[in-house]
Amino acid sequence: MKRSSNRILTTHVGSLPRPADLLDMMHAREKGGGGDPNAYEQRLRAAVAEIVNKQVELGIDVVDDGEYSKPSFVTYINQRLGGFETDKSGGPTNQWATSREALAFPEYYNSPANAGPPRPPNMVATGPITYKGHDLVKRDIENFKAALRHVKPEEAFMPAISPSNVEDRHKNAYYKSDEEFLFAIADALAEEYKAIVAAGFLIQVDDPRLVSYYALKPGVSVADCRKWAGPRIAAVNHALRDIPTEKIRFHTCYSINMGPRIHDMQLKDCIDMILGIRAGAYSFEAANPRHEHEWKVWESAKLPKDAILIPGVISHSTILVEHPELVAERIMRYAKMVGRENVIAGSDCGFATFAGSKEIHPSIVWAKFKSLSEGAAIASKQLWG
Repeated sequence: MKRSSNRILTTHVGSLPRPADLLDMMHAREKGGGGDPNAYEQRLRAAVAEIVNKQVELGIDVVDDGEYSKPSFVTYINQRLGGFETDKSGGPTNQWATSREALAFPEYYNSPANAGPPRPPNMVATGPITYKGHDLVKRDIENFKAALRHVKPEEAFMPAISPSNVEDRHKNAYYKSDEEFLFAIADALAEEYKAIVAAGFLIQVDDPRLVSYYALKPGVSVADCRKWAGPRIAAVNHALRDIPTEKIRFHTCYSINMGPRIHDMQLKDCIDMILGIRAGAYSFEAANPRHEHEWKVWESAKLPKDAILIPGVISHSTILVEHPELVAERIMRYAKMVGRENVIAGSDCGFATFAGSKEIHPSIVWAKFKSLSEGAAIASKQLWG
């Protein structure tokens, strides 16, 4: 994994706004309309090339494929796991409807405008869990490699979902225990993780549930959350066991919830959970107004040897475009704490975690990316002269 050896590198979390025509094709496929599969694959390949070029054009150093093939950063895995069937015992639910946030701000969350994206039906395990997504991940890898032939970013990564986020949306009707179920998911996901690294990319494990569990579960305490997190951290590490640490980025956040966010778990209560993941770099929210002050917590954190921090210095939680000088100030805080070479400037979360997300218009996302790269340049000048 490249470090900020002579300037502050820039990156982001993964999901980016899709082109309208690609979205139309994806929605038609999801509804069973089909269309010409060859036309879809050709458009997907071209769109990946476009978004890779866009990232480089805007000054992003460590790029991805925008997760353009995925209906969402988590539900994409339904196509790639065997052993599951659609759960017919109950309809899909909005997980935020019963959260601490919804209980505190019912008028806000009951508004149709703030209902969030519809949640697809849950799945249920009725047999041994297997990984069957080899052709799909190969397709994504080939599209990404083709796009990278025409540009020269510093490095490339591909995101993949964590075991606990799959567990959240999938029930168990086969395994003897919840832990056996969780680790079976981890074993299956390990195949995707290894395929990404074997292709020459960094793997980024996306695990928002690690720190958002508290806000989503009103009946649990911080201590309960920490106890719950133990096996989930072990499951991630189990899935990553055969991959060198320097090839692993770990991302966690407090979800894409565009709400008041007063019940987010505090960093002081979960920083050791985050650092319990065996990774070379840690991506986390640091620009969100509910968490920006928590940079001080990292001063006393026991970082793993050679760890890189990827603090969010632009946020998905506001449509305001951060001023480059504010971005630089945020970068400088971390550089002074852990060393300039151990900081990569990132974003709080993805900007289109569900295909067609409308929280932030694409034009604003690109403006934020430009501010990110300009802020990194300002910080670099101050740090290297």
